[in-house]
Amino acid sequence: MADPLKNGFVKILIKSGVVTQDQIIDADNLARQTKSGLSGALVKLGYATDREVMKAMATHNHMEYIDLDHVDIPESIIELMPESVARENAVLPLAEIDNRLKVVISDPSDVDTLEKLRFILNRDVSPALAPRANILESINRLYGQVEGESADSILQEFTDTAIDFTETVDDQAVSGEEMVDETSAPIVRLVQLMINEAVQLRASDIHVEPFEDRVRIRYRIDGVLHERDTLPRRQLGAILSRIKILSRIDIAERRRPQDGRIKISVGEKELDLRVSIIPTNHGQSAVMRLLDKDNIRVGVRQLGFSERDYKRFEGLIRRPNGIILVTGPTGSGKTTTLYAALAQLNRPDRKILTAEDPVEYYLPGINQVEVRHNIGLDFARIIRSMLRQAPNIILVGEMRDAETVSMGIQASLTGHLVFSTLHTNDAPSAITRMIDMGVPGYLVASSVVAIMAQRLVRTICPKCRARFSPSQAIIDEVGLTKEQIASATFMRGKGCNSCQKTGFRGRIGIYEMMLVDSKIREMIFKNESTPVIRTMAIERGMTTLFQDGIDKVLKGITTFEEVYRVAKKTEQDEVHEG
Repeated sequence: MADPLKNGFVKILIKSGVVTQDQIIDADNLARQTKSGLSGALVKLGYATDREVMKAMATHNHMEYIDLDHVDIPESIIELMPESVARENAVLPLAEIDNRLKVVISDPSDVDTLEKLRFILNRDVSPALAPRANILESINRLYGQVEGESADSILQEFTDTAIDFTETVDDQAVSGEEMVDETSAPIVRLVQLMINEAVQLRASDIHVEPFEDRVRIRYRIDGVLHERDTLPRRQLGAILSRIKILSRIDIAERRRPQDGRIKISVGEKELDLRVSIIPTNHGQSAVMRLLDKDNIRVGVRQLGFSERDYKRFEGLIRRPNGIILVTGPTGSGKTTTLYAALAQLNRPDRKILTAEDPVEYYLPGINQVEVRHNIGLDFARIIRSMLRQAPNIILVGEMRDAETVSMGIQASLTGHLVFSTLHTNDAPSAITRMIDMGVPGYLVASSVVAIMAQRLVRTICPKCRARFSPSQAIIDEVGLTKEQIASATFMRGKGCNSCQKTGFRGRIGIYEMMLVDSKIREMIFKNESTPVIRTMAIERGMTTLFQDGIDKVLKGITTFEEVYRVAKKTEQDEVHEG
């Protein structure tokens, strides 16, 4: 039995302090149990990242490690290798040196693949190393964007075939636990490919939408929907059956909305997919929401607060009691903000309880309770029971009705810090919304300590960002001063392979933080209208969503179009500029 500690790349990992000897033994045991490689076990257990493992392997094998996130590969090089060869072997052409093609692979010992490439391409091949997930992501990104090609989808082989898909979901393919490979039923592979591609393109959800003569597949990337494929209408039933089998919901039910969850592995990632199916006039429509734990592990500092708002938020979450509300539409990042706050407050000396509908992400060290309406376990009932558990901090998924709001207020007045969300357009509207629910103004004023509205804007791609000068019409419309223009760094993405030619990659929050101080509290007591409270909040130092967005434009983080897409300019913004 080989000693794992004598493995070349393992010695490098231990020497560089990435892992300990005990962790190597632990990973080796897992590798033996699962009959997988030691490198994969290290990554699966979280002892090392795939990049750290790959760098150590590259050093041990005297090979070059390539960070594909920071390398631009010209289209002329991409064209040297057919897409089918790249995908089938998980390899990527990198550069051409003296008629020798440099390719990126993920296994330094895979001599067979290199020989195969030499034969297919009829030229010498020299290898470099990168993680498999990065190679696959780059293949999707680069081959989908080579101009002049048909850029066939990876789903094309299924759309062109005449197989009767309704007969391909057999007993072996229904467990949802099996490995999907080339011997699997075509529909099983099709759904797996859809999920894999969505993960590699950083999509947040997959939409399967039926129409009269086709099925449309769309991915939401950075908050914007992109059409990816059109499948023949005859495949709808089989796709939905496969999705329902994976999410363990009734495949015979076609008239009612259904919800489920899928646990799935994509490469080294363990993903949760939240599935929603509703009947439409052309058949059932499915949306799979990808819940990636890595996306939620965001520190408060990375959320996108301005320096002043960051200090304010840090002070707020350390209060002993009171209600902190986060408002905004669905998909505006409220959950991420609240989880970042809880992660920062999560210490052994604090008890944190959450009531969520549903629990989207599981947080270690925090007690999470899921709403279950079918047995009467709603938000108000959970909060009532929570107070008997002596928590320090409570998170209520949403203040939906007067009873939930009243229980939240009661919790804050009895010495608990309460976080929750509301669906309103801006921060001051939350006050009116709570009073409209039937909660007396004096209770709102005495319990709410801050309200924060937020939206998400796409950030300019770091690889293709370039300076530009906005037109005079835009400057006049926004109302920028000469001083602001002089100190600004206006940027725009040209569009590259890294960002799928959009010019944007990733998102950041824009915020409107209203602190409920004595003056605002007095106005709530007097039942003042939202515009009056809003004007006072701005006078007291609140930056509006629009202003915070424009500040990020001036810093070269996002564009005017993005800010206008998610936040509107209000009368108060115009007064504020004047």
